[in-house]
Amino acid sequence: MSRIDETKDFIPVRIAVLTVSDTRQLADDKSGQTLVDRIVADGHIVVDRKIVPDERTVIADQLRAWIADETVDVVISTGGTGLTGRDVTVEAHRDVYEKEIDAFGTVFTIISMQKIGTSAIQSRATGGVAGGTYLFALPGSPGACRDAWDEILSKQLNFRHQPCNFVEIMPRLDEHLRRK
Repeated sequence: MSRIDETKDFIPVRIAVLTVSDTRQLADDKSGQTLVDRIVADGHIVVDRKIVPDERTVIADQLRAWIADETVDVVISTGGTGLTGRDVTVEAHRDVYEKEIDAFGTVFTIISMQKIGTSAIQSRATGGVAGGTYLFALPGSPGACRDAWDEILSKQLNFRHQPCNFVEIMPRLDEHLRRK
């Protein structure tokens, strides 16, 4: 079973938050603010926050910019993961992934099923890695952001979480890019 190893020191992770929306501004971005509040409450660092329109190339370009930024360890986006024509966040994420974290979407769906039943089938939450940076795409509702953070990301982004976590393997995410 999972647990927190209190003998280890907490390591804060540097996280960028991206809201994908044609209509939101910082003042009314409840999902982005939900993530920021939880990230900070858990002791991590929000290094940047942006809102971009539902445009695949714009989303992918912002992801690439943060992947190239050595001060960003993790990018969490919210919005644009549904099934409508404007929902292109998942495709933008997959445009930049080197590796997809397939189980992230599966675990998110399992958690969502417990809260919203079969409506969870409409979410396409995804996770992946590129350039040594973790990337996660969450639905655009505050509830989905709470569920993803509280039930998955807060644990996996905690170095003390056992039996394993994303933080402990961060130094090895880009080992294939380094010279041997």
